[in-house]
Amino acid sequence: MPRATAALPRRRLTPEASRDAALEAARALLLEDGPQAVTLKAVATRVGRTHANLLHHFGSADGLQQALIERMTAAIVATIRDAVRRSRAERDPAELVDVVFDAFGAGGAGALASWMILTGNRDALDPVLTAIHDLVEELARDEERPDAPIRDETLQLVLAALGDALLGAAMARALELPRGRARELAGQMLLRDHGSRAEEEVARTTYPPSI
Repeated sequence: MPRATAALPRRRLTPEASRDAALEAARALLLEDGPQAVTLKAVATRVGRTHANLLHHFGSADGLQQALIERMTAAIVATIRDAVRRSRAERDPAELVDVVFDAFGAGGAGALASWMILTGNRDALDPVLTAIHDLVEELARDEERPDAPIRDETLQLVLAALGDALLGAAMARALELPRGRARELAGQMLLRDHGSRAEEEVARTTYPPSI
């Protein structure tokens, strides 16, 4: 008869590691089952911790969701920042459009923020808006032309991505359009803006203003 194997003691995590594990579990639940699945009980079960342990870290389910969207926002903004710079260097906005749409759609940020607002947390978008505002300011400082419409582009692109994440599939079906049509239109919008700026630059170079 084989000897019984003693149960291994649960690995003790630092407070930071425990919090990180809970947020990773919360993000997995969000992507698997939607924002309504991100509860303290579900996350505690996923990471093998107690409800009290999560209350200690986050205070409430709202606190957990707020911490999750802040973490997701930091990752989204870092990715968007890199995509914006590559897009401007290569004069091709396709990657930027895909990054933003994927962040709010497949990445779950749009659904989480909207669900939090609908359930009474009206500050849910503050981390997103603050981070994007800071990103826009940083990128605007890097622009050679102070009048480049980077704020307008950011506003249009984020609104389009957020709307597509929430209503894109239903509206595409209702209008009998391809599912990716909103993404295509956003790319065309950026191409027009980039093309207009390029034409203006050529015109200024070819026909410099009279002194």
